[in-house]
Amino acid sequence: MGRKEMIAMLLAGGEGKRLGVLTKDLAKPAVHYGGKYRIIDFTLSNCAHSGIDTVGVLTQYQPLVLNGYLGIGSPWGLDRRDGGMSILPPFMKQKGSMWYKGTANAIYQNMGFIDRFDPEYVLIISGDHIYKMDYDHMLQEHKRSGADVTISGIQVDYKEAKRFGIMHIDDDKRITSFEEKPKIPTSNLASMGIYIFSWPVLQQYLIRDEASRLSGNDFGKDIIPAMLQDGVSLHAYLFEGYWKDVGTIESLWEANMDLLTDRPALNLNDRDWRIYSVNPNRPGHFVAPNAVLSNSLVTEGCMVEGTVHRSVLFYGVQAGADSVIEQSVIMPNVRIGQGARIYKAIIGEGAIIADGITIGHPDNGSITVIGSDEYVTRNQTLLEVKQP
Repeated sequence: MGRKEMIAMLLAGGEGKRLGVLTKDLAKPAVHYGGKYRIIDFTLSNCAHSGIDTVGVLTQYQPLVLNGYLGIGSPWGLDRRDGGMSILPPFMKQKGSMWYKGTANAIYQNMGFIDRFDPEYVLIISGDHIYKMDYDHMLQEHKRSGADVTISGIQVDYKEAKRFGIMHIDDDKRITSFEEKPKIPTSNLASMGIYIFSWPVLQQYLIRDEASRLSGNDFGKDIIPAMLQDGVSLHAYLFEGYWKDVGTIESLWEANMDLLTDRPALNLNDRDWRIYSVNPNRPGHFVAPNAVLSNSLVTEGCMVEGTVHRSVLFYGVQAGADSVIEQSVIMPNVRIGQGARIYKAIIGEGAIIADGITIGHPDNGSITVIGSDEYVTRNQTLLEVKQP
């Protein structure tokens, strides 16, 4: 097996508690997005376009659907003998072994996998962010800077900053301080959870972190602060494109609505940077003569007999006659009955909405969420999603 300059370790075991019923039986990276994708498609497609041919996917929470979706990595060009995709669940290698305790512990438990490829660099990425990035550009800047660690950062709204790791940098983009999810942020330069480490340096800190009983075994809370304290050279790679952490119901809904603007910041029609996914192989969508369709994404296999405005319909959705769907995200294989009304909602995969049912309210700002495979037979106009 040949040596790799850089391999990727993709953290895909997220529980996604803030997505509520949408992740009750589903890992967060497997959540549907944009009509035909799952969230993890974006990170894997970035790897494909960046020339990364070796990816370890670390799974943990509710992995069944995700593992089945990933298969052997064919849609992303990762079905290969030398490298390719490897799914890495927690495993018992000695007495007392346990689930991944944190992001750093997950990588620690798979150091043997990394050593098989003897890389110079290790890219740590997450499977629950929506963005397009050339990781090779980040690697070249990492080399030029001479740093041991490069962290990708993006400017966020100060109101959102407390959700992220927050960095301060100097004029040379050297990271001078880092605080994970501060209560009162003093900067709005947020870590995107994308790291490039020189492997010998990371290996040293993973071993040291694992030996500490006081550590939470997390990159943002433990590894990065320890490196800064020791004077390790950390560099910031500043990203200016579209990036969305879809960690909440609101952000997931917003990310789908972002695709419906006149010029979406995330261009899914870019032929030079396609987002690869598992094709559902459905027939073309059908719009009935009396249907009204405007400012929406409607994917293959849909049958629309009602009115759809500013909404995203995934494959296999059926919308009955005289139904109305506005500002909503309708996941795959949902059946919406005749005369049903759906306003500003996310409807989970396989749900059935009975005839004449109203979900949400056109004048209510809250987002109504219906879980996967639910059968809704009563109006739900006051079900407001409350974020934990």
